[in-house]
Amino acid sequence: MLFPYTYVSHQMDKMQEFINFIFFEVWCEAPNSGAFSLELFDANAELKEVMVAFHYSDSYGAEFFSGHVERIYGLFAALDPAQINQLTLWYRANNNIERVCANDPAVDIARYADIDAILPDLSAQLASFFKELYSQRFRNVAALRQKIGDIDDHYKAFMGVNRVGKCPFCGIADIKGIYHSTREAYDHYLPKALYPFNSINFHNLVPACHNCNSSYKTSKDPAYTPKDPAGEIHRRKVFYPYANPGHCIELTVDLENSDIDHITPEEIRLTFGPLAIHEEIETWKDVYGIEDRYKAKFCDGDAKAWIEQIRILRDHGLPPQSSLSVVQEETEIDPFANANFLKNAFLKGCERAGVIDILRQP
Repeated sequence: MLFPYTYVSHQMDKMQEFINFIFFEVWCEAPNSGAFSLELFDANAELKEVMVAFHYSDSYGAEFFSGHVERIYGLFAALDPAQINQLTLWYRANNNIERVCANDPAVDIARYADIDAILPDLSAQLASFFKELYSQRFRNVAALRQKIGDIDDHYKAFMGVNRVGKCPFCGIADIKGIYHSTREAYDHYLPKALYPFNSINFHNLVPACHNCNSSYKTSKDPAYTPKDPAGEIHRRKVFYPYANPGHCIELTVDLENSDIDHITPEEIRLTFGPLAIHEEIETWKDVYGIEDRYKAKFCDGDAKAWIEQIRILRDHGLPPQSSLSVVQEETEIDPFANANFLKNAFLKGCERAGVIDILRQP
């Protein structure tokens, strides 16, 4: 990830607060609380208003939410203290996104497969509930929307603070901001298809460009490596989208062919740094296809246009070295505008490969 987002608190955070209450104060207390009733929500007045409204409604969203909450309550009621404790640890871990990203060994995250291995009926109900929680048809239920607000409003508030204008996962694509009439999709950083408990946690929800979200990351799990030859997967570090402070990724481009018009991806070598965040960088490259995408950009029209611009400026009296200095200065001012960080690294690679020397010739 090239740069982190700034987290923006919003009314929609209340939905995760509701789920926290349901998990800890309702479900986990089920073995000692008797039959399910609306009185279980007395300690959270706003949530109780929602539950009462849902109880007397026959809409899809009302039945979906209240029905699942009650069914899962019944399954929790049959659990022993050790099972409750294990689920509690998993719930806390899955919602501590920052420590998950750091691969903190004290944070024991769980996927649906882990719950299914010991409590298959509960796993199925949790999956049905949490995968649908984020859906628009549920979020738009009036009784809930009055409490948590609207996700489009969240996006405008979020982009009012995060105004770089580029996708932080690739740095290539523009990302829609406050002046667009539509918005980017929120990516579930830990995929909601794999992980319970955090599908409505906005620390796990990050706007991403369409290519990053739908073409490259898709359902990849950033917290685990792909399967090795033995079929094993392993935990790994990954950039936390809301890290504070952030980090600065270094990129060096080396070219094995000075014929820019005919260079191929195989003739381009990319080196990323710094070494201190090597594991996070490797995960980022894997999840978002970074090397593939950057090499493709260096082989297409953009890279050729960068070289052509230096030639044109040379013909108008600006020496190539001065053009390179201008690009360096632009990159220092704003590395992501016009893909300056890629342009600068590529032109430096061209200089080392002798391409700029050719442009220096009269």
